[in-house]
Amino acid sequence: MKVSIITAVLNARETIRETVESILEQAFESIEYIIVDGGSTDGTLEVIEECRDARTQIISEPDQGVYDALNKGIQRSSGDIIGILQAGDLYAHSRVLNKVVEVFESLKEDSCYGDLQYVDQHDPNKVIRYWKSSTYKDGKFRWGWMPPHPTFFAKRAIYEKYKYFNTKFQISGDYELMLRYLAVHGISTHYIPEVMVKMRVGGMSNRNLRYIMRKSYEDCKACRLNHLSGWFAAVLLKNLTKVPQFFNK
Repeated sequence: MKVSIITAVLNARETIRETVESILEQAFESIEYIIVDGGSTDGTLEVIEECRDARTQIISEPDQGVYDALNKGIQRSSGDIIGILQAGDLYAHSRVLNKVVEVFESLKEDSCYGDLQYVDQHDPNKVIRYWKSSTYKDGKFRWGWMPPHPTFFAKRAIYEKYKYFNTKFQISGDYELMLRYLAVHGISTHYIPEVMVKMRVGGMSNRNLRYIMRKSYEDCKACRLNHLSGWFAAVLLKNLTKVPQFFNK
């Protein structure tokens, strides 16, 4: 099987090298890596050119936001499996994609996901918080559950059948997509019980209190769009659990 990894980036010169290297150093070699740059001006593209290899494609042009950029990458890709790894994030070890492909080949699942560590912005070896997920069962989204999106992989056929990211969202497009795939359309999935991704704190969904409130609004909007309007309380509770971290720094 072939795996396509998509990274959307804009002005991430300080961290993009680690992201690129964590992908290209994977032991699984049948990788297609597509970087969608929104027009960086800080030297990001120069860093990418230094560490890319023949498996890397670069799209550099203005876009309408991160989800528009990811959609461009997915539409350009040709892999059997699609994963998303944003600029600054990195895979936890060199055999992450081996484990992912094994799930798709042996279990014949539509998707899979695992655990994630939030790490320090400047030191990815310093763990801030551990997002331990769990086996998915129908109804878990109803209680505020969701898998860590950077660990989520799905078949290309799923994206083609149930559509791509909804570009009406600024922050919660990943939540809406997984909600739509798993809770609404009932695709099959498998939980890999180990850390797959290290995600730097300071991303769009966890940057500050204002962004958490914005994400709460958009998560509720995602429920409305998918005719799940009774889920608002659980969505708000899920996001409010992030608030204490801003008072414990």
